[in-house]
Amino acid sequence: MALETPAGGRAVAIVGGGFSGTLLALKLAAARPDWRVTVIDPSSRPGRGLAYGACAPSHLLNVPVSRLETGLSPRFDAWLEARGGMAAALAESGGDLQAAFASREAMGAYLAERLEAARRSGAVTVVRGEVVRLLDGARRGVMLRDGRAVEADTVVLATGNLPPRPPLPAGHWLIDDAAFVTDPWSREGLEDLDPDAPVLLLGAGLTMVDIALSLAERGHRGPMLAVSRRGLLPGAHLYGGAWEPFLARLLPAGPLALSKAIRAEVRRAQAQGQPWQRVIDAVRPVIGRIWSGWSPAERGRFLRHLRPRWDVHRHRMAPRIAARIEALLASGALTTRAGRLRDWRRAGGLIEVELHPRGGGPAQTVCAARILNCTGPRSDLQGLEEPLFADLARRGLIAPDALGLGLETQDCAVLTARGEASTWLYAVGPLTRPAWWEITAVPEITAQVDGLVHALAQDAGEVPALAEVFADMGAGI
Repeated sequence: MALETPAGGRAVAIVGGGFSGTLLALKLAAARPDWRVTVIDPSSRPGRGLAYGACAPSHLLNVPVSRLETGLSPRFDAWLEARGGMAAALAESGGDLQAAFASREAMGAYLAERLEAARRSGAVTVVRGEVVRLLDGARRGVMLRDGRAVEADTVVLATGNLPPRPPLPAGHWLIDDAAFVTDPWSREGLEDLDPDAPVLLLGAGLTMVDIALSLAERGHRGPMLAVSRRGLLPGAHLYGGAWEPFLARLLPAGPLALSKAIRAEVRRAQAQGQPWQRVIDAVRPVIGRIWSGWSPAERGRFLRHLRPRWDVHRHRMAPRIAARIEALLASGALTTRAGRLRDWRRAGGLIEVELHPRGGGPAQTVCAARILNCTGPRSDLQGLEEPLFADLARRGLIAPDALGLGLETQDCAVLTARGEASTWLYAVGPLTRPAWWEITAVPEITAQVDGLVHALAQDAGEVPALAEVFADMGAGI
């Protein structure tokens, strides 16, 4: 089966029905109602994606409602208020809109509702299926696993975040053991778990936070141990105060110099009674410029040495989530440790592993009935045997970046293995990290989608460079 292009129109196939793909489909259909815009997603609940689909009602967005304007109608805050959600968010924030956080489930429902309305009106076609390769021969478009073909003049990759990579050597026996859960968002991850069993969480970032809270909500009583190399937990959002941008005057500068400047500014802010969060927010408007100005070697140094500390300060928890994690830590239900895990072995009904603490000290034996991989989404596409990406790589149509962050792009146009910008294959969202680094939050992806819609729809006027569009995005995200 092939979907036909309307007479005189253009067909766009968007691979992925999460936030990036849904937003692009809705905005492109509004800009060019004469085009056929198709969203292809394997989920029975398109519009939600992993971020807003595989979550519990208590999981909150990491961005306040005030920063979630996407240009859709109705606005998310108005939609939320009509359903009583805004009152609840404001009540928990003491009436401060800047500190009001909604549930991720609510955002997922909002996006799914907008997509369904567009589907019913005929503005967007939604196809349930998995894209496994491009069409062969002269036809352009994609092939689904079930044999259906979707012809398209333009294909946009909006696959979002990939499941995490196991932090184990290839072929390690634990990967195939039932006690090890590679993807913590999979349905079987928490099933059939004895509520008194010890659980080991690999990683201490926002994924770990979500899984620990999910376990607690399910009534889990057994000890939860989160282990990461540095043992750093994400910081919490804190409001009040202000800090002027300060990094632009120092550019160009390398990772170490900028890190020192940020730490010095944090000390100044604290001496003046200002939260460190305002300093990080003041850095945000120039992140795109900093990243694009660094050499590959400088980017590599940042990723190896400074990324963990940047992540815990940049990607923060909503205040209510931070309070719940603090309560778990205070009660001893959750413990965090810094170190490396080695010498895995099966011991009866448990898995034993040696924990070598960071900074030295004697190794300790850790036992767990379930091990959940909370190391965060995979971004490295080198050697990834996902059918679509393997097909694109075989054809030389994509160039995974050397640092393992995603695909090389130029203003969303995917670069080929030769470094040439495609005229018909594009990418949005986390896949484009190599060009922008920070491209995971709603404001940034919204700006990126707006730029691509403007370019594809050939609106009048110049398309602003994303480096300019990303300016003034720091406050509250």
